[in-house]
Amino acid sequence: MTAEELFKTKCIIGMVHCLPLPGTLNYGGSMDPIYEQALSDAISLEKGGATALIVENQHDVPAPLKLSPEQFACLAAVASRVREAVSIPIGIDAAFCDWEASIAIAYAVKADFIRLPAYVDNVMVAAGEVAPCCEKAIRYRKQLHAENILFLCDIQVKHSYMTVDSIPVTASAKMAEENGADAIIVTGSTTGEATPIDLIKTVRQTVKIPLLVGSGFNADNAPEQLPFIDGAIVGSSLKEDGVITRPVDQNRVSGLMDIVNKFNK
Repeated sequence: MTAEELFKTKCIIGMVHCLPLPGTLNYGGSMDPIYEQALSDAISLEKGGATALIVENQHDVPAPLKLSPEQFACLAAVASRVREAVSIPIGIDAAFCDWEASIAIAYAVKADFIRLPAYVDNVMVAAGEVAPCCEKAIRYRKQLHAENILFLCDIQVKHSYMTVDSIPVTASAKMAEENGADAIIVTGSTTGEATPIDLIKTVRQTVKIPLLVGSGFNADNAPEQLPFIDGAIVGSSLKEDGVITRPVDQNRVSGLMDIVNKFNK
């Protein structure tokens, strides 16, 4: 897939948040509910009109910097079943920024893109310090002859702290663009928190590649944000009652897409 194909209209990427995987704090003891909810959420997103979706191990606590072998295998298995169940593009987001797992799983299941939260920024998260992955990720994708897998890259991402806080967001944005990002993602400080409109406008003026918001996008702020972005990654606001731990609500998806599609005409 090319960036032009994914972003030919305003692109709404819904989240398939896997239930806790084996080896993590809240794993329930069976893979069956994990498969069932992932498939149900994926189908609801597609039926509701979402442009694409991402499969992510959102509920693994503590969030690792690298997937364990059992997490890797199970996330790949879930993604494979989702890939077979829907016809819209799918992406992978592994751990906080396990770029190697994300690329490998995407390659194995024929996914279309991955999300890379620490592409050019050096950040601190609960599990430790995370170094930029751009050079290693580009090389690994090249090794696999998988240039068709798009890199959607966060800058100064939520749930993290820059180790050098004097770096302006415009510098991170330009650096990501110059180092092979296929799209830039900007976020609020936490999941579900709206991305500040001033941040969106600033980055929009800085880069020429597609720009997405990656947190807090919903039916209320969509009209304000859509003129400046090429799409959004949407999780909480598409769940039942807007709660991240609940299943995807197809009616919420279709309601948001009704708003988005007015901008696509």
